[in-house]
Amino acid sequence: MMKTSMTLKILIPTGIFLEQSEILSIVADGKSGSFGLLPHRLDCVAVLIPGILTYRIEKGMDIYVAIDEGTLVKTGKTVAISVRNAIGGPDLNNLKHTVEEEFIKINEEERGLRLAIAKLESSFVQKFTEMHHE
Repeated sequence: MMKTSMTLKILIPTGIFLEQSEILSIVADGKSGSFGLLPHRLDCVAVLIPGILTYRIEKGMDIYVAIDEGTLVKTGKTVAISVRNAIGGPDLNNLKHTVEEEFIKINEEERGLRLAIAKLESSFVQKFTEMHHE
């Protein structure tokens, strides 16, 4: 008996994060809780929340992808997921470590951005005040 499989595409703003065929099942987290997809499931659309997406390939191995919020669209045998960020790996422990490192990096970058914006705003207010007093 031939197994039916799906193709999974994970899209991020900078391009295609993953395109994998021969997927047997997918488990994702939506606003109403976790749900699974099998190849014969009806087409659907779901809003995803940040969490761990799990998919099983035909070799019987589970692969894990930490994803940000986004959308999932299943049409036929293709599942397309669009998210802001994605980090993948076959081992949950390593994935957890990688995600923590990425979040620390993102937080540091955001702090730097906020500081730069605050300096720009302060400079703008100072220049505006100087112009107003002239």
